[in-house]
Amino acid sequence: MFKSLGFIENIAHTSLGDMIYYTSDSVFWQSLQNLDQSSSREQKPPNLIFLHGFGGGSSAYEWSQVYPAFAGEYRIIAPDLIGWGKSAHPQKDYTIDDYLTTITEFLEQVCPEPTTVVASSLTAAFLVRVAIAHPHLFKKLILFTPAGLSDFEENYTKSLFAQIISTPVVDKFFYNVGVASESGIKSFLEKRQFANPQKIYPELIASYLKSASQRNAEYAALSFVRGDLCFDLSKYIEKLTTPTAIVWGRESQFTSPEIGKRLAEMNPQTIKYFQVIEEVGLTPHLELPAVAISLIHKYIELL
Repeated sequence: MFKSLGFIENIAHTSLGDMIYYTSDSVFWQSLQNLDQSSSREQKPPNLIFLHGFGGGSSAYEWSQVYPAFAGEYRIIAPDLIGWGKSAHPQKDYTIDDYLTTITEFLEQVCPEPTTVVASSLTAAFLVRVAIAHPHLFKKLILFTPAGLSDFEENYTKSLFAQIISTPVVDKFFYNVGVASESGIKSFLEKRQFANPQKIYPELIASYLKSASQRNAEYAALSFVRGDLCFDLSKYIEKLTTPTAIVWGRESQFTSPEIGKRLAEMNPQTIKYFQVIEEVGLTPHLELPAVAISLIHKYIELL
């Protein structure tokens, strides 16, 4: 929700409404590098897309400590997905197809040529399915903790928490108290997303809170928490053909590195690298952004 220096806001249109996305301001980055303006017009930098995961208050801010490191070499594209951040928030129960469709529409609109995409958590799992259906859109995938959250026939919707949140009235109460509040977001980040709570900083909490407080923001968040968006990624992973690297936080609360290793081993021809980062949770790129930057650089070169 907070725009980084050197980035501008744009709009892409999807069947569920407008998606706001942030892209690198070419004038800003060229001036910093003292590039010749005429030559820069002749050589367009390649696109590099960053897609955030799901959770109360998620938005493109999730990657904001990482993507500026690539803006000198790439045209950065970092959207708020439908239902999150500043993008459209339709009043509906969201489905898996909603995200498969709108992510595809977004990619086709902003960069129809094959592109390297970096994504996290459930969105990264969605991206596997999008890449299977539309391989021409992708050059490489770098996925941080990609999990369908019901992998290998585990059923998240049967969990006690998911069933409680599926109760009318209780769901809205949970959102208002446990998600769309400073204390709720801080607690979620400490207990579920970060391995080291000392890595959580005020701007991060403020950004999540601003996103979670958008009108109708509860619809996407509750669809996620209820398990409406979960699926078994193991039923799809073998069909993936786009060269892929997977990064997994050792202390991920939602799904263990063992799940990631099993997924990677199902398609070793395509998933060429699987790496576990110690002492981080679900979002290594928020806890250790410098490490995430180094790994992304490495896998862009190796894939």
